[in-house]
Amino acid sequence: MSTLHCPGPRPWADSKRHLWLLSPGLPLLACLSLAGFAWRPAVAWCWVIPLLVFVVVPLLDAWIGNDSSNPPPEAVGPLASDRHYLHLVLASIPLQWLVTFLGAWCATQLSPTPAAWLGLVITVGAVNGLGINVGHELGHKRSPVLRRLAVLALAPSAYGHFRVEHNEGHHRHVATPQDPASSRMGESFWRFLPRTVLGGLASAWAIESARLARNGQRRWSWHNRNLRAWSASALLFSALVAAFGIAVLPFALAQALYAITLLEVVNYLEHYGLLRQTGEDGRFERCSPAHSWNSNSLVGNLLLYQLQRHSDHHANPARAYQALRHFDSSPQLPAGYATMLMLAYVPPLWFAVMDKRLIAHCQGDLSRANVDARAGPRLRRAFGQA
Repeated sequence: MSTLHCPGPRPWADSKRHLWLLSPGLPLLACLSLAGFAWRPAVAWCWVIPLLVFVVVPLLDAWIGNDSSNPPPEAVGPLASDRHYLHLVLASIPLQWLVTFLGAWCATQLSPTPAAWLGLVITVGAVNGLGINVGHELGHKRSPVLRRLAVLALAPSAYGHFRVEHNEGHHRHVATPQDPASSRMGESFWRFLPRTVLGGLASAWAIESARLARNGQRRWSWHNRNLRAWSASALLFSALVAAFGIAVLPFALAQALYAITLLEVVNYLEHYGLLRQTGEDGRFERCSPAHSWNSNSLVGNLLLYQLQRHSDHHANPARAYQALRHFDSSPQLPAGYATMLMLAYVPPLWFAVMDKRLIAHCQGDLSRANVDARAGPRLRRAFGQA
């Protein structure tokens, strides 16, 4: 443990300081599993990361449970400025790129079976999905250098426009019908997925076009942050083709698509059905911790740079991951993200678990939820509000 010397009656120690190594530990483990496959091409090596994400982490979350402890108020500032935590985020980027190249080499040079190829796609895609989370953390930093490094984390998933849309679109419109990244009550993940992908792309382009017009700059120019981010992806994919041939493209595109679906299933569960209310002036209320689903599962938070404490993130977007807090007013998911994303893939299970929690959070009033128009009649009948 490291002691923070901050104002107050006694120093405070972050008991999880070294446990945060689990976050860059995930891409490191992926590197080792891919190296194992290169050494001895057994299909089991390709499924180490999928097994960890979909089986081991949910079991550990259930066994170890939650941690709702918060740093004391006087420790938040020193904790947020401790560069040890930033270094752990930055460590993920070279590991992420190494996983991408190792996976591409294995997929094209070792003639993997279909089962091994699928495992490679999920392994690399999962690491690059975590990379989108790294880009998310860095994209909120004030430092221009760190915001540029976010582009490197987003390049393997070809989702560089996420930084523009998330910061300047999603954070503005979260938990409203205008936000493509806020899922609606009664909307399945599979209907949400194309809406959020296409809506996010359109939003990022509109945001950047408006910014460039205000600055008197051309949309199709190097000043366009979306185009710069997409060029980083184009350069990376070109390097993969140069290294491994055109046959690498199906693998590169498949892992990017899987990384994107991981991000969007997390978006789906983070704000499902939550709605900011409108005041007498017709404007939406300010975003608060009540407008994001929260999870304090210890293992999941350690692996995801505490992304699951999403309520505090939206209330305080610039706050570093290690200083995010739990709020009793936040609606709580019944399990960590690793478990909930599997429920989201099966809409009847998701609705059975989450709709009753959502209506309880809305104090029994369906009008206080962000309801999908097509599901509205069914939900009103189900909850006796027809």
